[in-house]
Amino acid sequence: MQHIIDRFLSYVTIDTQSNANSKTTPSTEKQWNLANELVYELKQIGMQDVSIDHNAYIMATLPSNISEKVPTIGFISHFDTSPDFSGTDVNPQIIRDYDGGDIVLNVEKKIVLSPFYFDDLLQYKGQTLITTDGTTLLGADDKAGITEIVSAMEYLIQHPEIKHGDIRIAFTPDEEIGRGAHKFDVDEFGADWAYTMDGSQIGELEYENFNAAGAKVTISGKSVHPGYAKGKMVNAISIANEFMSILPPEETPQHTSGREGFFHVHHMKGEIEHAEFELIIRDHDKMQFEKRKQLLIDIVEKLNSIHGNCIHMDLNDQYYNMREKVEPVIHIVEIAKKAMESIGITPIIKPIRGGTDGSQLSFMGLPCPNIFAGGHNFHGKYEYVPVESMQKAIEVIVKICELVAKQEK
Repeated sequence: MQHIIDRFLSYVTIDTQSNANSKTTPSTEKQWNLANELVYELKQIGMQDVSIDHNAYIMATLPSNISEKVPTIGFISHFDTSPDFSGTDVNPQIIRDYDGGDIVLNVEKKIVLSPFYFDDLLQYKGQTLITTDGTTLLGADDKAGITEIVSAMEYLIQHPEIKHGDIRIAFTPDEEIGRGAHKFDVDEFGADWAYTMDGSQIGELEYENFNAAGAKVTISGKSVHPGYAKGKMVNAISIANEFMSILPPEETPQHTSGREGFFHVHHMKGEIEHAEFELIIRDHDKMQFEKRKQLLIDIVEKLNSIHGNCIHMDLNDQYYNMREKVEPVIHIVEIAKKAMESIGITPIIKPIRGGTDGSQLSFMGLPCPNIFAGGHNFHGKYEYVPVESMQKAIEVIVKICELVAKQEK
């Protein structure tokens, strides 16, 4: 356990926050710091064909130790952390033998991680938790996944009696800003299929995610003295509010769950002469996804006819539901399910209410379900990860490798 803790802490204390406004890959120079450390570490533990390209995509191989020809499988995680919350000067706290009560993250700021609000904590009573100090995120998303993959490969190298085929691993930048798979070389990776180790609580196994689109709406207004504005002023802020009032009020993130889709306005700024806002569209169902996009188009047309063509919208698809690509090879999900069950984990198979690199990779020709990495409350100061969950994720990786070694290609 201490070896896993030490490895994880060595990763999360390196700031790798990505930046959606950057045009480079990786989007921040500091991501190279961990990327280069990972390359060194992979070589040290005995991985082969370790490489890092000019965009900081890392790949490596654990060669087969059997004579039979079996599928080549992969495991993938990302090393950037979310721009939603600070990742600078991460100061993790180790809570051993968690007693099921409140965890004071920061006395001075009165920040408490409480099971009364985060009831998932109660699953981990008696376990060892790693938390933040209340001032940053932790980075378990997805440095827990990296810890698990590296540790599993190290274990297999140290235990050659465990039979496995060729195993490929990859670590990527910029997943948190939706670009983690954009420059991933699927052909170079060379796996028949892969798994992202990027889920949350222990047992999660996912092969469905949202269809996703994003829109930026820009409104041009006309400012006129309010005392003499009748018939002349075009208030861009008012039109923006009118636009958003047409969206179904019950179809927002705070009112939906499961497979229910939503509209989510996440940025807005405005003055009388200029207003703009950004929103995202999410839906698991492809037909409903298309209807949501059409609703935005219809709103723009309606308001432009009323207010004189003052609205411009950029609407772009972002990613699609990987279920379409994974279902034809559903045995790869069954292998992961069997691996979990064989080590006493009950699989939690459910749709992801979000995206994953696995979605984009699946549409690039690499079917890629998502497996739990163990963390909770990602992208904020209440993030934590049970060390026992990371241990179980390592066991799942090893077991998947064993099970695939028994398959014929």
